[in-house]
Amino acid sequence: MPNPIDPKKFTNNLFAVLEETFENHHGVYLDKGTSLFETLATITAEEASRPVSAHCASLAAQVSHVVFYMEVLEKAIKDVEVGKVDWDDIWSRVEVVTAEEWAITNHQLKDTYQRISALLYGVENWDDDRIGGAMAIVIHTAYHLGEIRQALCTLR
Repeated sequence: MPNPIDPKKFTNNLFAVLEETFENHHGVYLDKGTSLFETLATITAEEASRPVSAHCASLAAQVSHVVFYMEVLEKAIKDVEVGKVDWDDIWSRVEVVTAEEWAITNHQLKDTYQRISALLYGVENWDDDRIGGAMAIVIHTAYHLGEIRQALCTLR
């Protein structure tokens, strides 16, 4: 019979990758100084407004999408009805941002992350939906972090 996963070992690893993805290096998978918040701190509103190509979204859209995705999964983790989700809205709506709008977007990301982080730290029953939701937030955000960092190579 297989050994069940120790919940403490699971959450220690989950929180390490969550924090590394958003906040700072823990030596799990990113280089120092390349977390999402550290990366975004180097991006101006002008850079955030420029798509890499005619077929790509702006960095501002990427970040707005991450916030939206996290808010949808936050509801799912809380067992709140999500309803029909318009995944295309942000990609078609968010383009050029002012410095103030870029600051607001970054603030929304931090607020959403802090809320979800507190939610996840408070989970007592790690059922399939909560495990899947938490993992999806990390994986999806890591994907977009890679997209953003790759785009910066072209934009700069």
